[in-house]
Amino acid sequence: MDLQSIKNRFGIIGNSPELNYALQVAAQVSSTDLTVLIIGDSGVGKEAFSSIIHSLSSRKHNPFIAVNCGAIPEGTIDSELFGHEKGSFTGAVDARKGYFETVNGGTIFLDEIGEMPLGTQARLLRVLEAGEYIRVGSSKVQKTDVRVIAATNKDLLQLVQQNRFREDLYYRLSTVPIRVPSLANRKEDIVLLFRKFAADFADKYRTSSVQLEDDAKNLLLTYPWPGNIRELKNIAEQVSVLSPEKTISAKELSRYLQPYSNNRLPMIVNNPNQQEFQNEREILYKLFFDMKKDVNELKKMFLEVLQNPSVVEQNPAFINNLKDLKTNQESFQQLSAPLQIEMTGNVPVPSQPSYPVHIGMDNGIHEHEEVEESLNIMDKEKELIIKALKKHKSKRKDAALDLGISERTLYRKLKEYDIEEL
Repeated sequence: MDLQSIKNRFGIIGNSPELNYALQVAAQVSSTDLTVLIIGDSGVGKEAFSSIIHSLSSRKHNPFIAVNCGAIPEGTIDSELFGHEKGSFTGAVDARKGYFETVNGGTIFLDEIGEMPLGTQARLLRVLEAGEYIRVGSSKVQKTDVRVIAATNKDLLQLVQQNRFREDLYYRLSTVPIRVPSLANRKEDIVLLFRKFAADFADKYRTSSVQLEDDAKNLLLTYPWPGNIRELKNIAEQVSVLSPEKTISAKELSRYLQPYSNNRLPMIVNNPNQQEFQNEREILYKLFFDMKKDVNELKKMFLEVLQNPSVVEQNPAFINNLKDLKTNQESFQQLSAPLQIEMTGNVPVPSQPSYPVHIGMDNGIHEHEEVEESLNIMDKEKELIIKALKKHKSKRKDAALDLGISERTLYRKLKEYDIEEL
């Protein structure tokens, strides 16, 4: 089946190269039983790709089920997926089949796979590798023949580094990765999609379809669309229902769009091979994490000197290493200071008093090295978050925008640092 036939059959609108390539991969892999990992931001239509793969496969006449792993409580997800025996836990009054049993021979779509608990990940890995699972509260091994399609809007490799996702499961799931482009990367499709949604809502509400003026079309193209296609569809419905005019100008359309900051500061580029960043906030965060290793090493070396001064005499290269780490630290502080002012709107509070550490050398000459009393990067990040919440009176959305992170990331940081509502 060619791409245009697939688009017509499944209602896919757009002709961007990234979208066409993703559809092509989905069509090619559908005839196999390979595990597929669909990657993309929230609202880009990942579930539509899972339906395409199942509908074009040899399993198309067998069951298909979509499971949102993030919507199932951690205590019940094993029972939902693999079933349980009677009396296996409180409330298990009867035995129950899980999805991997009821969908045997078909396809299961595991959305938000990054939210799956580690224990459940181990069970899923066994299903993928051996086609076996065990019901909760049972010791009997059962077989299943289910094709798994997973999806995520998170960086699973980053979760692997944080020990929140199994590395072996990641590589087992990503046998064939499909990246669904965000709407911001499909600018040539935005007006087409809006026109399609507007026509659909005109039929639904029995009214004439709205038309966009040129300035309104330009506004759609410059808007960042953080909610992707889902947000565009909501906007089209709001305009179709609420707008008194059927010819929409940019001024009228802006009433329905969420406010956003289009301020982009100049990028700092140290050399042609250095990675480019969207804005200076990202540079600051990267510097924090890049310097964390050196800072920890610096603290470790000073502690070693304080506990055993003779280490300097036994290892002359120790002083040179110490100087290099201190130089890196001072360069980092000079570069990050203006960025902290930009992020918070305030001049940073002076660092805590420093004190000299005298390091004896075999030639009788003493060098002085200053050590910051507090060098904990995570404390600084927590401090910035608290400042932003106070500044915006605990409004998470505004605080996240000021910090240059998503509201979901801010919520995770609040839990990670145990920050209470201010």
